[in-house]
Formats: sequence, C-alpha cells, structure tokens
Amino acid sequence: MKTALFLAIVLISGALAGTIHGVANLILVEPYLDTAIGIENQHLFASGEEKDTPEFRAEFDSYRYWQKGGQVLAGAILGTSIGALFGIVYAYSRSSLPGRTDLKKTFTLAAIMWLAIYFIPFLKYPANPPTVGDPETVILRSILYLSFITISGFGAVGFYQLYKKLQSQKKIVSFVGYAIFISTVFVVMPPNPDEISAPMELVNDFRTMSVIAVSVFWVSVATILGVFWSKFRPDSQIKLEKY
Repeated sequence: MKTALFLAIVLISGALAGTIHGVANLILVEPYLDTAIGIENQHLFASGEEKDTPEFRAEFDSYRYWQKGGQVLAGAILGTSIGALFGIVYAYSRSSLPGRTDLKKTFTLAAIMWLAIYFIPFLKYPANPPTVGDPETVILRSILYLSFITISGFGAVGFYQLYKKLQSQKKIVSFVGYAIFISTVFVVMPPNPDEISAPMELVNDFRTMSVIAVSVFWVSVATILGVFWSKFRPDSQIKLEKY
C-alpha cells in the first residue's frame, strides 16, 4: 500500500498534466495544423492525386474531428508515462535538488528534464507541420530525433552523477562538461534531411506554439507532483530514495 501511494500520486500527476497538455495542444497547435493540412490538400488537388469533391471533404472532416477529439486522451496517456518517469527520477534525486520545498525541487527537476530531453533535441530537430517533410524520410527523421533525446538524456544523467561526487565549489565542472558534450553531439549529428517548402511564418508559428504547449506540460507536472508530494509525503512511508 505504501508503494501504491507513490505510484498513485505519480500516475495521477502525469495523467492530469497530460490532459492539460492535450487541451493546450488543441487550442494552440491545432489551428496551425489545420492551415498546414489545408496547404497539403491544395497540393494534392493541384497534382491530381486527389479531387476536391464533397466525398473527399466529408471523409477528411470526419478524420480531423476524430483526430482532434483524441488529442486530450492521447495527452493523458502520454502524460501518464512521462509523469511516471518524472516521479521515479524525482524520488531518487530529491535530496540533491536545490530548494527547500518539494514544489521548488520539482520545478528544478522539470526544468532540467525539459531542457535535456525536449528543448535541446528540439533545437536540433524542431517540430514541423505536415506540409514539411518527405514521407520516405519519416523513419530516418524519427531515428535521428530519438537518438538525440537518448544521448542528451543519458548525458545529463552521467553529468548529474559527476555533480553529486564533486565538492560544492567544483560542481560547475559538471555543467560545463555537459555543455561541451551536448554541443559536440549537436554538431556531429546529421541535419534534418528535408528542406522546408512551407511558408516560414507558418512553420515558425507552429514551432513556437509547440514549445509553449510542451512547456505547459512540464510546468503542470512539476506543480501537481510538488503539491501532491508535500501533502501526502510518500518519501516518509516508502524507501525509494537512496541517499
């Protein structure tokens, strides 16, 4: 039951934050997806691959309604899995995180994870709307993006271990080391193979809204888990931390 308390607050935190992210995505990102898909459809009509018929419009609208309707559910599911990872990492790193309250500690960890496994990979391989990208390169692009996330994440873990072992006046070495490491990876990793043919204003706006929507998730999960942790104190009941 004590472990169940930890799992419950972690999974609920992730699910709630994921739901908030799904709503934010629906409000902020979907309008740009509609515009991008509209451009893509016009290209299909111009090339003769599809015809602009009532049947096509009906099928397309039905698919988009279904896709938009699943945004919140998809956000909750994804948020639950990421929230579980966030909670486990927090349980094992809580004692070494700066801040006197759990809320400050969860925000610090969220900022680190947001930077290492989202924003830095995003800078190398930014999100693009549907009109950008050759369908034949989707697997390559996915591999590159996931590889960068993995390298950045494990790099952050490695330099965190170094951070814990160094004396306080030397801890800056771990930050400098990670910066050099990830900068090297950034340069060495191959660029995105696809050229951008969509209007740059649309692409940039889409990317900006994507960053905001994902940031909303990390702020939400940090807030919810920090509040839950302070209220229910699972660390005083289960032996998850190894200090």
